[in-house]
Amino acid sequence: MSHGDARRLQLGGLVVLAMLAFAANSVLCRKALTLTAMDPASFSLIRVASGALMLGLLARVRGVARPERCGSWPAGLALLLYVACFSFAYVTLTAGSGALLLFGAVQATMIIRGLLSGERLRLAQWLGLAAALAGLAVLLAPGVTAPDPAGAGLMVVGGVAWGAYSLLGRSSREQPLAATAGNFLRATPMAALLLLAAAIGGTAKVDGAGLAYASASGALASGLGYALWYAVLPSLRAASAASIQLSVPVITAMGGTLMLGEEVSLRLMLASLAVLGGIALVVRGKH
Repeated sequence: MSHGDARRLQLGGLVVLAMLAFAANSVLCRKALTLTAMDPASFSLIRVASGALMLGLLARVRGVARPERCGSWPAGLALLLYVACFSFAYVTLTAGSGALLLFGAVQATMIIRGLLSGERLRLAQWLGLAAALAGLAVLLAPGVTAPDPAGAGLMVVGGVAWGAYSLLGRSSREQPLAATAGNFLRATPMAALLLLAAAIGGTAKVDGAGLAYASASGALASGLGYALWYAVLPSLRAASAASIQLSVPVITAMGGTLMLGEEVSLRLMLASLAVLGGIALVVRGKH
């Protein structure tokens, strides 16, 4: 095997690990909220705090800028809004439907921001956008297998927040790992306030298994996942990087089936094909 082949194999392996980590966030959250006594506010705080710890350690090991001096409070707030909506939405949503709604909302936010800034779409991109919106409409239409409206609404808000967080990151000139560590650090005290509100309301609950799932979501799936993604991103073309992320909702649905016993309905399959296929057309046309 040549050096180039070995390098490509290594890059492919790291990309797969990063996508598995991103998908694991949904599965771990669902396991914590459905199989343990953990409440969404506690999960959010533990995920953010453990993510901040892992990212801070990685930033220090790699010798990048000090995390506490990086990031911004607006980005930290957007991050918290995403994490909180994500956690509360997964009380009622399945892993697959939640991931598809999240991903669709993120991409819609990015596309709308591009249109507002003067970006023009080609015919194929408009068709892709229409297909993606139709897929979301199919998923959300009333019916036996439709996701819970409140949970779906929360996940869409979380996706918009993550889209805003991504846009803030694009405008930052800081090193991605250090900026992400700083944003997680800033989101931690805000997440603590959310838990305080839950404690006052009598809904805060933590147990050993839930703590383990939340810590794994923050430190491994979020912290190490983002570190891996930032490590491989410079080696990927923009179109390839965006397209690769289309695999996350599919991996999540598979994980939900294998690890949580969730069924993948025909509605979810059709919606996934429309949404992910439509977004692929938009992304490929852009690049």
